[in-house]
Formats: sequence, C-alpha cells, structure tokens
Amino acid sequence: MTSDRLVIFDGVCNLCNGTVQFIIKRDRKKKFSFTTCQSHFGQDILMKSGFPAIDQSTVVYLKNGVPFVKSKAVLKILRDLGCGWNLFYILILIPPFIRDYVYNIIAKNRYKILGKQESCMVPTSEIMDRFLL
Repeated sequence: MTSDRLVIFDGVCNLCNGTVQFIIKRDRKKKFSFTTCQSHFGQDILMKSGFPAIDQSTVVYLKNGVPFVKSKAVLKILRDLGCGWNLFYILILIPPFIRDYVYNIIAKNRYKILGKQESCMVPTSEIMDRFLL
C-alpha cells in the first residue's frame, strides 16, 4: 500500500501516538497512511525525501511526495482532515518562526508531558492497513 498522504511520526512518543489515533478516528475516508520514523520504511522514505538525519521530534507529512515538517505539517494534516479541522489552517498566517518556536517547545518536552513507550506502537488489526512498515 502506498499513500499520497503519509504521516511519519515518533512511534514511541505518547503524544505522537495520540495524534495518530486522533487522525485515524476522524479520517473516515482513510486518506492518511502512517509509518514511524524508527521503521526501516520510515527511514527509507525520509532519506529519499531529503531528511537523512531527521530529528525524531519532527513530524513529517508527505503529501503527493512533497514533505512538510513541524507546524506546517500539523496544519496541512488538519486542513486535509476537513470536517471543521481545516479551519485551524488559518494559523498558517502566523509567521513560521513563531509557529515552529511553539512546536519545538512542545516537541522538546513531549516525553515529560505525556511520557513514552518502550517500543513503537503495534497497530490493531482494524487499523493495520493504514500503516506502512
């Protein structure tokens, strides 16, 4: 399975896993696919997209092969979710250095805020088809 909307996330981060669950729950048309930055597939995609040493605190959203990172990735995902979540895309008007400053603070403290798992999340059989391993 390949996807024109791929979210690459930190698989041991509880905040990141919660975000993925949030997207899955609201993505009734199953537009999004997911992989972890720790997986071989995720690492391969990141390298091919020009991120050879990607920081695991950075979410990457590949839409039709175009990579978006940090706050822009989050806003693009919300826009593509639709159903009212696209209204948050107005925040794109905030200069990137401000948006990414806030993003970086949250990313830096994400393990302190919500903790982390010992290993990457194992998708349930109901959502396994959404994950690229």
